[in-house]
Amino acid sequence: MKKILTIVLKDTIIRFSSLSEWLFFLILPIIFTIVLAGGTGAPKDTRIILAVTDLAESPLSAQLINELENSDVVRPDVKELEKAEDDLKSRKVSTMLVIPEDFSLENLSSRELRIDFYQLPNSLDAIASEQAVQEVISKISSSVEIAQNSVALAEQVHPFSSERDRQAYFNTAMKQAQEEIKNAPQRMKVQLAATKAEIDYDPQANSSAGQLITWVFIPLIGISGMFAFERQKGTLRRVLVTPTVKSTYLIGTILGQVFWALVQMALLISFGILVMKLHWGQNIPALIVIMISSALSAAALGVMLGAFVKTEGQATGLSIMIGMVMALLGGCWYPIELFPKIVGTITKILPTRWAMQGLLDLVLRGQGMAAVLPEAGVLLAFAAVFLIIGIWRFKYE
Repeated sequence: MKKILTIVLKDTIIRFSSLSEWLFFLILPIIFTIVLAGGTGAPKDTRIILAVTDLAESPLSAQLINELENSDVVRPDVKELEKAEDDLKSRKVSTMLVIPEDFSLENLSSRELRIDFYQLPNSLDAIASEQAVQEVISKISSSVEIAQNSVALAEQVHPFSSERDRQAYFNTAMKQAQEEIKNAPQRMKVQLAATKAEIDYDPQANSSAGQLITWVFIPLIGISGMFAFERQKGTLRRVLVTPTVKSTYLIGTILGQVFWALVQMALLISFGILVMKLHWGQNIPALIVIMISSALSAAALGVMLGAFVKTEGQATGLSIMIGMVMALLGGCWYPIELFPKIVGTITKILPTRWAMQGLLDLVLRGQGMAAVLPEAGVLLAFAAVFLIIGIWRFKYE
C-alpha cells in the first residue's frame, strides 16, 4: 500500500506541476458548461417589461400592480416617474403605465377613474402589453361593477346613515366580489395532449453532464502520456527493476488518476448544484456508482492507449482527439437523438454514450440506482476489456 500511495503522490506532483493543468481541470469545464447551457441559473423571466409609476400608493393601485405581476405577458417594473419617462424615451421599455394620485377605492365608488398608458409606436411588445393591461383592468372593473350594484340594492332596502358607512359597505362588497371572481369555476378547460417529447433535453442538465464527461475523460485517457513519458525517460524500467511489480505500478497510476477524476467530477457537480440549481443530489449512491464506473472505463482506455503510443506528444494529441470525438458522438455536446438513427446505434460502442446516459438518468430524469446499474455494468465491462488489452500489450521501453 505504501508503494501505491507513493506512486499516487508522484503522479499528482507531476500532473499539477503545470499551471495549464488547472485550465483543463476546472476552468475550461466550467466555461464550456456555461456557454453550452446558454447561461447559468434558472430560466430568465421573458415577459415584457412594463414601466409603472404609482403616484397613488393606495390599496387599489397595489392591487392593480399585483394583478400585473401575475400576468403571463408583462412584468411590472415600479419606478419614479422621471426614470420611467427616460426609459420610454430611450426605448429601454416599450410601454409605461402611470397610476394617478386619485386612484383609490374611495374615489372609485363615486366616479370613474383613469390611468395613463404610454407606448412606443409600431411596437408589437407595446400592443401585447396594452392588451395585458386592459385584461387586468377589466378584471378589476368587474368587481367594481358588482360592488356598485350591491351598494345600490342595499340602499333600496335600508339607506346608509353616512357616506362613511356607504364606503365601508362598498369596500366589503368589492373584496367579496374579488374572491368570488377569483374562485369562479372555469367554463372552458384546456387539456394538453399527453404526447411524450421525442428528445428528453434540458440545456443546463445536458451541458453539465456532457462537459463533466468530456473534461474528465480527456485527462484519464491522457494516462497514456504518463506511460510514454516514463518509457522515454527510462524511469519506467528503473521503477520496475525495483521490488515494485508491474501490477503495483499500474494500480497506483490508475488509482491516483481516478481519485483526481472523482474530485474533478465532485467540483463540477457542486457547480451544477450551487450555480445552475440542478438536481444532482437526488440519489447520491447511484451518482457515486456511475461516477466511479465512468472514471474506471476512461482510465482503462488510457492504459490501453499507453500500450500502443510511442511518445508523450503522440499520446497527448491522441488523448485529446479521442476524448473530443467520443464526447461528441456520445451525446455530450448535443443530444444523441439529433444524430441519424444508425449513428445512435453505432455509438453504443463508446463508453461516453453510456456514461452520459447514466448521468442524465439521474440529473434530468430523476431516476435512481436501478436505472443506472445497466450503464454502470457496461462501463465496467469496457474497463475490463481495455485493461486486459493494456496489460497484455504493456511495454517497458
